[in-house]
Amino acid sequence: MNQDFNHKPVTPVQPPQPSFAAPPQSPPSASAPQPIETTPVVQKVKKAPKRKKLLLLSILGVFVLLLAVAAAGYSWYQSQLSSVDSNNNEFIKVTVEPNSTPSMISQLLKDKGVIRSTEAFGIYTRLSGTQNSLQAGAYRLSPSETTPEIVEHLTSGKVDTFDLTFLPGATLADNRKVLIEAGFTEAEVDAGLNATYDSPLFEGKPASADLEGYIYGETYKFGSDATVKEVLSHTFDVYAEFIQENNIIAKLKAQNLTLFEGITLASIVQRESIGGDEPQIASVFYNRLAIDMPLGSDVTYQYIADKTGVERDTNLDSPYNTRRYPGLPPGPIAAPGKNALLAVATPATTDYVYFLSGDDDVTYYGVTLEEHEANIAAHCKVKCLIL
Repeated sequence: MNQDFNHKPVTPVQPPQPSFAAPPQSPPSASAPQPIETTPVVQKVKKAPKRKKLLLLSILGVFVLLLAVAAAGYSWYQSQLSSVDSNNNEFIKVTVEPNSTPSMISQLLKDKGVIRSTEAFGIYTRLSGTQNSLQAGAYRLSPSETTPEIVEHLTSGKVDTFDLTFLPGATLADNRKVLIEAGFTEAEVDAGLNATYDSPLFEGKPASADLEGYIYGETYKFGSDATVKEVLSHTFDVYAEFIQENNIIAKLKAQNLTLFEGITLASIVQRESIGGDEPQIASVFYNRLAIDMPLGSDVTYQYIADKTGVERDTNLDSPYNTRRYPGLPPGPIAAPGKNALLAVATPATTDYVYFLSGDDDVTYYGVTLEEHEANIAAHCKVKCLIL
């Protein structure tokens, strides 16, 4: 059986494809500008990392803070090295005991009021290499000295001495101030003034009498370890030596006075004198004593008024008021100087029973009350009004 075979290739049937309608486009207009396609350009901005900025600011801040702290510390250090009181020239006795450590010394100086800071003292001595060179001893230091000056004082190795000047005519209260200003404490001074002394100078002095009139006016030099009692004892020795050398006791005896009475009268002459007139003033007082006439010395009632803290009054009821009470006052009113002591021992020979210091600082004398009143009217218009 014959079969027909078709030898043409068979084309496979494709499934139908979906159709998509494109949106209608307007034909390009010849007059409208055609858009130009451009590629966007991205600009790269170089920025410092934020963390790096913060780090730099932090470092700068710390640096500024450190500078501020250093400046404040330096300012503090310099201020603490300055004197405690530049206007206070008093001396304070400071005794550094052997084997004292630098810290013990600095605390002692702080307690005595001569340095501002123990810390600044320690820093300075370490930086200056003087920490182990501070020497034991007795010193006279002042609040007006700076810490470097005090350190130099303590490391110099020199024997520390000081001068004391007691003035003729000074009262016991005046001399007490001199001792305190020299660096002694009030307790030390008062203990010395109330101590008991053995000296020929005190012949005839009542046991109840204080040391008024007995601190001899002179300038003395002492070691810094001297006590008040040693200072006073030395002045008594110098005083007694002067009395002995000038045969004062025998000369006073010729005037019917004991040494104590002679010192008392000399203290009045000292306070009344303007200098150079002591023998004449002494003669006036001797002439008055001889006729039992009150000495009439204003300086005596002024002394006791000041000492007891009452108002000066010519009518003050006190045996020291020689306007009201005849004879010598109970004791000296000041420390007499050499000229006053010699004048009382060997007074001038006069008939005067009156004298006054004029406004021109000249001493005028009178034999009668009339002469004295004439001198007041002519020469004493200001001074004679002073109580």
